[in-house]
Amino acid sequence: MATGYPQRTTISPRPEFADILKPQDRFAEPGGPPNTANSLNGWFDRLMVQSGVDISPVAALMSCMLFALLVGGLIFVILEDPLATAIGVVLGFGIPIGILMFMRTRRQSQILNQLPPMIDELARAARTGRSLDQCLAMVAEDTPAPLGTEMEHCVRKLQMGVTMNEALYELPERTGVNGLRILATALSVHQQTGGDLVRVLERLAKTLRDRSMFLGRLRAITAGSRATAVLMILLPPAILVFFIFRDPTYLSRLMASNWGFFITVSGVVLEIVGAIWIWRILGNTQNT
Repeated sequence: MATGYPQRTTISPRPEFADILKPQDRFAEPGGPPNTANSLNGWFDRLMVQSGVDISPVAALMSCMLFALLVGGLIFVILEDPLATAIGVVLGFGIPIGILMFMRTRRQSQILNQLPPMIDELARAARTGRSLDQCLAMVAEDTPAPLGTEMEHCVRKLQMGVTMNEALYELPERTGVNGLRILATALSVHQQTGGDLVRVLERLAKTLRDRSMFLGRLRAITAGSRATAVLMILLPPAILVFFIFRDPTYLSRLMASNWGFFITVSGVVLEIVGAIWIWRILGNTQNT
């Protein structure tokens, strides 16, 4: 008769061993208040982890500030306009963030392409009679980065005595791929209740392949709309930059007028709102 799982062992903190642990730099406070600042810090922390860049969030923030100073200083030297310099500072600050977002998207695409073959190999390993921990260790060793690196991270947790559910808990969060969330849930449920693991993994691999094909068709159908949306976001700032470089005093004379100031500020606010709105729509069509 099953007697259930043993109670989890509670490990008391040992301050004398604190120096051997690598500090995990994060801006968001774990369990902190759900305010805007903590949500923004959490988004930046997830961006750093999911992009796969081996630098701390503090170093990334310093890079943003450095780019802001370089771009803003260059524009100030060329145009000698404070407003244009402020725009250059904002654009320079966003350059490293844009690079990180591009790296995250590319990494998630690689993981999506690696995921179905990895699950197939996991099913073949489970068919040989190995335990689930041994199958994961073998698959993690054979799978190339970036998915193999994340699986090795989970395997190291299992080797340290962490339960399957806890070892796979951070996997979807570290990658931002929903397919890994499904895989983690399936493996955790199988570890607790049992069942035909091979059949579950084969169906899961087929489901993820079908889902990947559907997302590919969706991106192909909406390619024109997405290109138009990106053009609508980039065109107004590009026109403003063109007029500033054509006439360095253009923005100063525009902001000196009450109507010019009101229209410019309203346009910037509406541009930001529209960009956020379009970005959320594009995020739903590109959901991994």
